[in-house]
Amino acid sequence: MTTVEHHPPIVGSAVWHTEDDTRAFAAKLAAHPAIADAFIELHGDLGAGKTTFVRHLLHALGVKGRVKSPTYAVVEPYELPSMRVWHFDFYRFNDPQEWEDAGFRDLFAGAGLKIAEWPEKAQGLLPLADLVMQIEPDAQETRHVTLRAQTARGQELLA
Repeated sequence: MTTVEHHPPIVGSAVWHTEDDTRAFAAKLAAHPAIADAFIELHGDLGAGKTTFVRHLLHALGVKGRVKSPTYAVVEPYELPSMRVWHFDFYRFNDPQEWEDAGFRDLFAGAGLKIAEWPEKAQGLLPLADLVMQIEPDAQETRHVTLRAQTARGQELLA
């Protein structure tokens, strides 16, 4: 049996009325030890708040300074005393050969936190995400977040 069969998906939700809510959610997630080797997929339209969430998560983990979107670079690495972090943005990803050429297979096979925006653009190349987050803003700028744990690690993150 695979990990997924042992641990059926758990679905949760959150509502972020303000950026402070986003920051608080990110801080809670960052405090969980399972984050160190997690793979998190972020889904949502342009402007949904994916990069804002990542910025708050990375700051909560101890990243100092500016956290920029890796839209053009595809990946931004971060070295922390306790872990490595890779922030991917596959929005402009078009060629599966890029995956091999850039060494992404090795990054995903190694230890560290991996966060991917626009993971659907790399569909079929990415491993199973521990946690899938769908962020949907409404007309009042409130973010409705659906969280789906797909592995035991993902379940730990939602606990």
